[in-house]
Amino acid sequence: MPAPAPLRDLAECMWVNEGAGRARILPDGCMDLIEFNDAVMIAGPDSTAHLSAQHTPVATGIRFRPGALPRLLGVPAGELHNERVAVESVRPDAAGGSLMAVAKRLAQRDATRETAPWTTAQLRHVTTRFATGAAVTAVADEIGCSPRHLQRHSTAVYGYGPATLRRILRFRRAVQLLYAGRSIADTAYEVGYADQAHLSRQVLDLAGVPAGQLASGANRSTDVPSGSTTVA
Repeated sequence: MPAPAPLRDLAECMWVNEGAGRARILPDGCMDLIEFNDAVMIAGPDSTAHLSAQHTPVATGIRFRPGALPRLLGVPAGELHNERVAVESVRPDAAGGSLMAVAKRLAQRDATRETAPWTTAQLRHVTTRFATGAAVTAVADEIGCSPRHLQRHSTAVYGYGPATLRRILRFRRAVQLLYAGRSIADTAYEVGYADQAHLSRQVLDLAGVPAGQLASGANRSTDVPSGSTTVA
């Protein structure tokens, strides 16, 4: 289902996962708010595959675009790198109640908490450009800041520097193509890897499984950080 109205510019979707179990969550630059066991957790930006264990019948989440959730939390994404933490440990003033209640409180954000001096449009521009492999100097010039400024803010906004961000966003595009049935060779060419071997090394490093398993559907990961297999 679509993201809640106050979060449409910052979130990709809401999702629901039914059934306990484990899942391999691949790094993609996104962060989530996840509700299960009557608690709301924050899934920080991952740099490698995360093995998620769900022990409840239902988990619900809001999936935020890369760099978006830290704007609401008022906390640098780098502090949540590869972490799963309770909302109350980060924003006790926003904690309590359902996922939607927490999200609505966060949406009423204080501008003084912002993690970067970028508008939402600039944030999307930076994400899109790095996803296509753009250089730091080019992106910095496009949003009107210095390369050093962009480097410094990348970790606060996304949880990693530009080089790692480019790597993860390109990997995300490759995974989407592999899941859609594209061959490893065609995916490597389309996404911009040097060759098939380069893509295979990146997949093994970031996903922890061979590219062939993603392409075939074997040991398929979910595209949602909580371990969800159903995106509403």
